[in-house]
Amino acid sequence: MTDETCQWQGWREATEQALYGPEGFFRRPEGPAGHFRTSVHASPLFAGAVARLLAEVAEELGTDELAFVDVGAGRGELLTGVLAAVPSGLSVRAYGVERADRPAGLDPRVAWTDRVPEGVRGLLFANEWLDNVPVDVAAVDETGAVRYVEVRAADGAERLGKVVEGPDAEWLERWWPLTEPGERAEIGRTRDEAWSAAVGALAAGTAVAVDYGHVRESRPPFGTLTGFRAGREVPAVPDGSCDVTAHVAMDACARGGGEVVTQREALRRLGVRGERPPLALASSDPGAYVRALAGAGEAAELTERGGLGDFLWLTRRVRGA
Repeated sequence: MTDETCQWQGWREATEQALYGPEGFFRRPEGPAGHFRTSVHASPLFAGAVARLLAEVAEELGTDELAFVDVGAGRGELLTGVLAAVPSGLSVRAYGVERADRPAGLDPRVAWTDRVPEGVRGLLFANEWLDNVPVDVAAVDETGAVRYVEVRAADGAERLGKVVEGPDAEWLERWWPLTEPGERAEIGRTRDEAWSAAVGALAAGTAVAVDYGHVRESRPPFGTLTGFRAGREVPAVPDGSCDVTAHVAMDACARGGGEVVTQREALRRLGVRGERPPLALASSDPGAYVRALAGAGEAAELTERGGLGDFLWLTRRVRGA
């Protein structure tokens, strides 16, 4: 154990190091896809839907040249899929925003950067990014005081620290009030600020954040902080061995404007419906029937209630000058 892993830290500081430090989880060569499956990995239909959304944004902006900014780009899987699905006649300048190094073999048309580009016009898309923006955790002690939760990176052990005050306390009071001893919350202020900054970087267009989340009416009383490794949920230990994640308070992120809908609603609007092909097609064109059936299964997974379909999409339009 290093001195650092033996220290008590707030969850925000510990998560920052565990995910994005020199030996952090997201810098591992296998990338996020080696540990968990997102909508991007579930089916190319997802990238196709984003490409259609990109075309809609181009029409709204009245242009055939625009940017596609993928925030939290992983190893460029969504970028690759969207560029392959872009309608002919549309010229796209693609940006992958990620703190890990540029992946080998990525399409040379993609500009790779560790920060959201300023002043572009187009579609900014953040798929499962906000849940990995580190947050502090708060809990109510036995006297009713709301305190920061501190963690030891080496083993994930926790203890209560100082009383929450200032902007964090104000955020909790407005978005996630805590009253009973033992209740916990993830303080989403840093995510609100990260989302606001990303949206603010757009000169004009549309910004979309997709994540598992909740709103004030359905806040979980004990928070959602957890870990993932090799496809399985594991205890959240911020030692760099696993993902450390928590659901997003989407209504707080949306306070500056925007619409929040489920992924099921969003994808169905973009043509991903999961309906079985007509049985008659099996006789007239068996190959097409098999392909359509496979596509319907993938679409059903992307829009399934109780699964990926319950993800929340926050959409904000930027009109520009």
